[in-house]
Amino acid sequence: MSSFEGVLVSDPWLQSQFTQVQLRTLKSKYVSVRTQSGRVTVGDMPALFSRLKAFIDVFSENDISAMLQESTSNMDEEIDFESFLRAYLNLHGRASIKSKSSGKKLAGSSSFLKASTTTFHHNINESEKNSYVQHINKHLGEDKFLKDYLPIDPSTNALFDLIKDGVLLCKLINVAVPNTIDERAINTKKSLNPWERNENHTLCLNSAKAIGCTVVNIGTQDLVESRPHLVLGLISQIVKIQLLADVNLKNTPELVELIDDNEEVEELRNLAPEKVLLKWMNFHLKKAGYTKQVTNFSSDVKDGEAYAYLLTALAPELTTDTTKVSYAEMMEDDDQTSREERCFRLWINSLGIPTHCNNVFEDVRNGWILLEVLDKVSPGSVNWKLATKPPIKMPFRKVENCNQVIQIGKDMHFSLVNVAGNDIVQGNKKLIIAYLWQLMRFSMLQLLRNLRSHSSEGKEITDADILQWANEKVKKSGKTSQMESFKDKNLATGVFFLELLSAVEPRVVNWEVCRAGETDEDKKMNATYIISVARKLGCSIFLLPEDIMEVNQKMILILTASIMYWSLHRKHGGGYHAYAAPTTAPEEHAEEVADEDVATDETEETS
Repeated sequence: MSSFEGVLVSDPWLQSQFTQVQLRTLKSKYVSVRTQSGRVTVGDMPALFSRLKAFIDVFSENDISAMLQESTSNMDEEIDFESFLRAYLNLHGRASIKSKSSGKKLAGSSSFLKASTTTFHHNINESEKNSYVQHINKHLGEDKFLKDYLPIDPSTNALFDLIKDGVLLCKLINVAVPNTIDERAINTKKSLNPWERNENHTLCLNSAKAIGCTVVNIGTQDLVESRPHLVLGLISQIVKIQLLADVNLKNTPELVELIDDNEEVEELRNLAPEKVLLKWMNFHLKKAGYTKQVTNFSSDVKDGEAYAYLLTALAPELTTDTTKVSYAEMMEDDDQTSREERCFRLWINSLGIPTHCNNVFEDVRNGWILLEVLDKVSPGSVNWKLATKPPIKMPFRKVENCNQVIQIGKDMHFSLVNVAGNDIVQGNKKLIIAYLWQLMRFSMLQLLRNLRSHSSEGKEITDADILQWANEKVKKSGKTSQMESFKDKNLATGVFFLELLSAVEPRVVNWEVCRAGETDEDKKMNATYIISVARKLGCSIFLLPEDIMEVNQKMILILTASIMYWSLHRKHGGGYHAYAAPTTAPEEHAEEVADEDVATDETEETS
């Protein structure tokens, strides 16, 4: 195992804004000040930040002091390391804007277009914006709330003005994946206050993550300000998910005709939608006599020739092999296994790891994605010198990766009796689900433990602690519901979670739209509302209403723990929200911290 010890912060969003090199560098500076003075205050930061490479030519010490005083007038206020990081991000955002306005490049900054949040690899142009506007006008033109604002004129910036209250993006997510957001949870008044607007944006971002969008570098403030490149980047992901939703065997069984004689149906089912679309396109191009192979939707099709052949090939007389379709319709996954695969896939992608996961059971078999997740959840746990990066041709290298995955799991005290790396390589679904469940649970319990470490209760968190916390929270609010365990069948009504959410934030639940939970329809209405309200608060969750209705023990635990994390985060965070979110993409400062000449003495970091 590697001896490198990573720097971990309790807020996953904040963790995602920095590399480990950056965190260790900034931690050394923070610890250096604390070692000299015994604590770090707001007043210590101007002198420290003014010497950083990112700010030295942009802000004076007095400038930085004035900006910090916008958030607090008490310069003697003690701050923790996470508040220190947030202050740094805020200043870096302002420095970037100031540098751009003066025509200078911020020291160490790289182009925003390297950021993972955007799907563009070129400057955003008007034609792209116009296409998104037309899509929105088409699919949301009849919406009861938005019809007063639509259609949007694509020649203006009305789209960005409409984005600012958060309603449009929430509605667009529901167009892409119906019923993702319970619209009763959206604040739809004509005039929203800042708190209500922020709720909508929080609901939007957490729901976007829940359908597979990459939003690790987008904050609610970015949407409030309606920053064009971030807004269009998010819209493009939502639209892409909508357009590719049916590009799979389950929803379009006719795709089974793409299978060659030497292929298996399972191979086609495991392909990402984009790959299926390419395979479908090449299938019809070959029939039309097109001799080239299309491998992408950019350079290979830019001359339009392939599309001309494709349109010629798509004639009405095309028929489908009905025997193959019938076979495809039989290829149904166990419903719960499919739901859990979806949950873990979305959770993995929400972590912001470099490799995108399209199908858990297929993509984890070489071990690489699991190693990336482990390194994100427990920084420094992976010995990358012993890992092999895909593409991996030698089978034993995959086994080596997966053996390290199993060993790290054992070091984390996972239950892995008689489980070996080869079980993952072979694609054993039951064992893969069991491992990922323990990894997700470990991640959540670690976040809760880190929050408790801010108080005198810095001890290990157990499932029993989460259960006790939830019951006490509801009881203190004056309600009578209690949860006997995470598999308590009474939870299916949804009433307990509505009362728990109301207990942690009384104004967030609208009891007028809640049901008693006596019928299946009532249970589903409550479950859908619970998920949307939790995301509206800021909980990052990936379960479905069926998981609550059927009392899926794993998902119930994660839901409860997520609500607990949000509540403790607000209680113990203190300086967490003392400084604004960054106003620039975090990749723009990726090089700058790492390039600084700073002391990285290990004893200083850990003192």
